Amino acid sequence: MQDLLFVVAPIFIIMGVGWLVARLGHFPDQAQRAVTDFCFRFAMPSLLFLGGMQGAGAAEGKTALAFFGAAVPLFGVGVLIGVRLLRQPLPQASMFGLNMSFGNTAMMGVPVIFAAFGQAGLSQLLTIIALHSIVLLPIATMLAEFGLNARAPLGRILRATGQSLLRNPIVMAVVVAQIWSLLHLPVPAVAERTLTMMGAAGPPAAIFCLGASLASFSPRGAGLEVGLAAIGKLAFLPLAVFGLGTLIQLEPLPMAVAVVSAALPTGANAFILARRYEVGAERSGATVLVTSAIAVVTLSIVIGLMRPA
Repeated sequence: MQDLLFVVAPIFIIMGVGWLVARLGHFPDQAQRAVTDFCFRFAMPSLLFLGGMQGAGAAEGKTALAFFGAAVPLFGVGVLIGVRLLRQPLPQASMFGLNMSFGNTAMMGVPVIFAAFGQAGLSQLLTIIALHSIVLLPIATMLAEFGLNARAPLGRILRATGQSLLRNPIVMAVVVAQIWSLLHLPVPAVAERTLTMMGAAGPPAAIFCLGASLASFSPRGAGLEVGLAAIGKLAFLPLAVFGLGTLIQLEPLPMAVAVVSAALPTGANAFILARRYEVGAERSGATVLVTSAIAVVTLSIVIGLMRPA
C-alpha cells in the first residue's frame, strides 16, 4: 500500500495544486494554454519518441488488440445509447460514445504508466496512444460530419480527418519513432540527451495543467448522460479489456498497462472535439471533470490490483 501511494500520490497532489492555483486565479487560461502547448507539441512528443525507439513488437500489438477490441465496441454501444435511450441526434450521440471510450492516454496516461511501470510500461502504451487518435477520433469525427451534413462528400470528410492526424504531434512522434526504429537509424548522443531533458518536463507539467483545466468545468446539469459515460469509461472498459486480455493470454505487464490505460478518465480531446462541432460540449467537459475526480480513487485501486508485487 505504501509503495502504491508512492506512485499515485504525487500525481494527484500535482493535479490538486494545479486545480487550486487556477481556482485562485494565479494560473489564468492564457498561461494554461501556453504550458499545455509546450507539453503537447514538444515535451510529450520528445518522451514518446525516445520510448518508441524500441519499435512495436508482438506484445505491443496484443496490448493494443486487448484495448481497442473493447474500446471500439464500447464506443458503438455509447452511440446506440445516445440515439436510442437519450434521444440524441447522431453528432451528439457520437460525442457521448467518445466520452465513454476515449481516455486521457497521453497527458495523464504517460506520467501514470511511467510512474507505475517505468520505461517498459511506456513502450507498451505507445501503440495504444498512436491508435487512440487514429481510430476513435476519426470515427467520431465522421459520424459528427455525417450527422451535421448528410450531403457532405466522403472524400472531404476523410481528407479533413487525415489532415488533423498529420498535425497531431503526439501521433506523429510515435509514428516517426517506429519508422526510425525499423530503419535502425542511430540517435546522436546530444540529440538523445536533449530529448531526454525535454521529455522529463512533460509529465509533471501535463498533470499540473490537467488539474488547472478542471477548475473551469462545472458538472451541474449533466445528470444521466455524464453518469452513464463515467460508468462506461471507468468500470465497463477496464473490465472488458481485462476479459479480452485474459482471452488472448496477455503477459502480466502488457495486461496491466492495457487495463490501467482503460481505467484512465475521459480525455480532454473528447471535449475539444465536442466544442469544435458545438454538440454537447458542456456535457463532455463535465464528463472530463467527473471522471477525473472519480479516477483519483478508482485509478489508485486499479494500479494496486494490476501492478506486479
